[in-house]
Amino acid sequence: MTDNRSRRIELSRRFALKSFGASAIAGLSLVTASGAVASPVFRQYPFQLGIASGEPEPDGFVIWTRLAPDPFEIGYGMLPAPVEVRWEVARDERMRDKVAEGTAIARPELGHAVHVEVAGLEPNRPYFYRFYSGRERSGVGRAKTTPAIGQPIEGLRFGVAGCQNYEEGYYTAHRYLAAEEADFIYCYGDYIYEYRGDRMRAKWHGGVEENVRPHFGQEIHTIADYRRRYAQYKMDTDLQAAHASAPWFVTWDDHEIDNNWVGDIDQDGTPAAIFALRQQMAMQAYYEHMPLRASSMPLGNRMQIYRQQRFGDLLDLNLLDTRQYRTDQPCDDRWAQYCDGVDDRAAQVLGKQQEDWLYEKLGSSKAQWQVLAQQIMMMDLDRRIGDGEGRNLDSWGGYETPRDRVLAQVKELGRDSVIVLTGDEHQNYAGELHLDGQRPGAKPIATEFVSTSITSGGDGEETRSDTAEIQKENECLKWHNAQRGYVMCEVTRDQWTTEFKTMDYVSKRGGAIKTRKRMAVAAGAPGSLAEA
Repeated sequence: MTDNRSRRIELSRRFALKSFGASAIAGLSLVTASGAVASPVFRQYPFQLGIASGEPEPDGFVIWTRLAPDPFEIGYGMLPAPVEVRWEVARDERMRDKVAEGTAIARPELGHAVHVEVAGLEPNRPYFYRFYSGRERSGVGRAKTTPAIGQPIEGLRFGVAGCQNYEEGYYTAHRYLAAEEADFIYCYGDYIYEYRGDRMRAKWHGGVEENVRPHFGQEIHTIADYRRRYAQYKMDTDLQAAHASAPWFVTWDDHEIDNNWVGDIDQDGTPAAIFALRQQMAMQAYYEHMPLRASSMPLGNRMQIYRQQRFGDLLDLNLLDTRQYRTDQPCDDRWAQYCDGVDDRAAQVLGKQQEDWLYEKLGSSKAQWQVLAQQIMMMDLDRRIGDGEGRNLDSWGGYETPRDRVLAQVKELGRDSVIVLTGDEHQNYAGELHLDGQRPGAKPIATEFVSTSITSGGDGEETRSDTAEIQKENECLKWHNAQRGYVMCEVTRDQWTTEFKTMDYVSKRGGAIKTRKRMAVAAGAPGSLAEA
């Protein structure tokens, strides 16, 4: 027994020397009752991945960080043991008027990430936060609590962003988004991309071009792979600024795991049991790097990410998951095709449990506006130019039965101030939702705004010629644009206004941003969508 204990102590010394340096050995004696190292001395700055807040409630929010002094190395520069992290929350940015503080444990099982669920705060006001570990201190982040349930409020202003392929551009748009000081930011997904690192890439319409900054390593499959990929993205200081500026609500799309995955199916023919292992590792890495509550911690290859947040009596935000419960794409997921599978009555997008949950939330809502914050376009656009009909089969347009069911429920409930917020398309769109977009009814059921990508697709262009032709064949589509950027939504009791913010370029640093278009819809009048 004595010999075994001595070997364990010597092993701990070796890990400490490698991870924290010789000065950390003394810190090993400063161990908390939970076994955590209380006073590590890091060889490099441990907060290289930044800080973030999310999931705001009337009395608090989640604050997040992950210790990673050497993010790309095996073990990412950390001792394989629990480490103590201190945190504090204040009313002022200089952190003098502290209102809460405490200690969290960064555990190796979660990549030394911490998710602190701060509570006991006042509703509808900004706060500031930071972390400490050993002698090291993080930067200061800004968060904001939501209004009290049912509290009358006159307005909200929040951002929508996503699709941020690291290889295809710089995150300058995130720096501008940080300056908006939004009430919150909704990230619709494709936070990372799983592809291997390449110097060159194929362009969408033919030819090749050089990537702006290649991914580190090959296509990602293991927990270590996913952690390194998140680290590469999160080390970008513009993205860190956006996280530190406001609380985020996050959902995923496909690239957080694998391109166009649905349910237990990838698109490469991987056996379901093997793909489930990849999902499990990807979901754990997603949780480790997002400011989510413990209720979203994955169990195997399942993760609860659909949820609702209310903003007083003004807006109910319903965050949906259109990947985890979906049936396979019809027509072999070919672009701009139409086949019998589009009409499959057994098809699912949300799955029955989530769909029932959404119906209940919409039915019980007392807010002026109801929002479906999700990933894939709900407008059933005909994507085939000329004769015949074709759909984006990885969107709601490839799933007519569940799409019709959700829109029919909105109509049945008499909800006439429903806004759908979407990403995925790498273009900006504004349009109206009907049961059949090719034969629209007299009155739209809801309004959809699609936010373009932060970088995915490269610099983009004012108007894509193919999309211009598609708009001619789809009356429900009112406006489109193919530049990079993000969306800002300004919501009052009477009107919803969406500002489409676009970058002139992302292929090099220093791009400028402008408000390309403002589109507005009046409360209770989804057919009123027009330029503001």
